[in-house]
Amino acid sequence: MIKEFKTFIAVARDGTFTGAGTRLGLTQSAVSAQIRRLEDYLGVALFDRSARAAVLNAHGREMLPQAEELVAMAERMAASAGGGHVSGSLRLGAIASAQQDLLVRALAEFRAGYPDVRVRIVPGVSLALLGQVDAGEVDMALLIRPPFALPPELGWQPLLREEVVLAMPAALAPTPWREALTTQPFIRYDRASFGGRVVDLFLKKQRIAVHEAVELDEIEAIANMVRHGLGVALLPRLRGLDTDGLRLVSLGEAAFYREIGLIGRLPFDSGSVGGKMAECLARAAGAMPAP
Repeated sequence: MIKEFKTFIAVARDGTFTGAGTRLGLTQSAVSAQIRRLEDYLGVALFDRSARAAVLNAHGREMLPQAEELVAMAERMAASAGGGHVSGSLRLGAIASAQQDLLVRALAEFRAGYPDVRVRIVPGVSLALLGQVDAGEVDMALLIRPPFALPPELGWQPLLREEVVLAMPAALAPTPWREALTTQPFIRYDRASFGGRVVDLFLKKQRIAVHEAVELDEIEAIANMVRHGLGVALLPRLRGLDTDGLRLVSLGEAAFYREIGLIGRLPFDSGSVGGKMAECLARAAGAMPAP
């Protein structure tokens, strides 16, 4: 019944038999037949069906984590029996800044070790990616640590801690960070993003009133605006950030950080494809040089 359980998980994640079939390479009727066999086997209905959607009912919600555990266990057994051969697919969400360095390093190791695993990178901002993990649309995601508690079924694996610094145009005379923030136009890290919320909390805690000029959620673009004299900004000291035309100033005792990590469904099973990617990401983060 493993394939039926896999189909059940796909339908639960997609919300339709047709969409799950597209993902699995099955027709809608084949998906429907597999779900009927599984429901007959379990003795309960798993979905509330409508013409357009298949929504998990109480039995389905109870069965889903058990099905995921069962499928993960079967994949571990297959990998063990196959002498460690791993295949399958992985949908990995990632914010833009994590794709530039950390993800490249991790994928280099992952692809060398598991060349038969198909990896799809899903770009997005942290809040959207968190929702996609929670909905089962991606398997795990690299993002900024949320400023609130996660649902109990999701886990957080910290990877990087990036100092937030004041970015000033290199052409601007050296100025204390607090004075620069209160006298220069401010390029704001989008408050709707997790990183922007951390910046906003810092400004409120320090009781600093800024003169807002532009607000956006793209670190490289913020740095470029500062470089061209549009204002100053608080942004994370990214590894690989182009600092030409910039002066980066530490906040000293007031320093704060942006945390980057991995979110996925617990547990990050070391025998699963996702668990192996988590291990590669952790090693890549540990090997990255200081910015």
